[in-house]
Amino acid sequence: MNKLVIFLAALGVFALLAGCAARSTVVLIPDPDGNVGQVIVANERGQKVLNEANQSVTVAGRNVPPGAVTTMTAGEIQSVFSEALAARPLPPARFILYFLMDSNVLTRESKAVVPEILETIRKRSSVDVVISGHTDTVGTGEYNYKLGLDRTKAIYDILVAKGVAASSITATSHGEGNPLVKTGDNIPEPRNRRVEIVVR
Repeated sequence: MNKLVIFLAALGVFALLAGCAARSTVVLIPDPDGNVGQVIVANERGQKVLNEANQSVTVAGRNVPPGAVTTMTAGEIQSVFSEALAARPLPPARFILYFLMDSNVLTRESKAVVPEILETIRKRSSVDVVISGHTDTVGTGEYNYKLGLDRTKAIYDILVAKGVAASSITATSHGEGNPLVKTGDNIPEPRNRRVEIVVR
């Protein structure tokens, strides 16, 4: 019986195949953002390191050293691992909405993105939506934390009003503490006046 193993790795992974008597194939594919990590495939007779996109190795059994590292084509990966690929969860969908200065009112461009967010939540039947509020550095840290919360609540209210379950939403504020664009104090940077939404 041929056992197939597929890794989607942004971080290092150690694959220990010592207990596997069956033939196993391991392939390393990039994560949805294109990052490639590392997989160490090992058994009692040796180990091989996969650290480039689409590298693979086959292990015939625990008493046989891992085979040579090869690179599979996208077509080969799809053919061999189609079931594993189909079973992967969707990567998180991320959105950024921008606000007018010193307010919780969305810019016109960001208002136009709200239907796409709602459609994404609906299509995924999502029960895990995270809203994080952010501000620029104008004002005090305390004021900006509250403004970040106000922006988060504004989006929370929109989503709930459109049918998203309140229990599926987590809302936080970073205030000015996590800028998209790093600036000095009291700099009115429009790209920092935002809410980030992650839909899983």
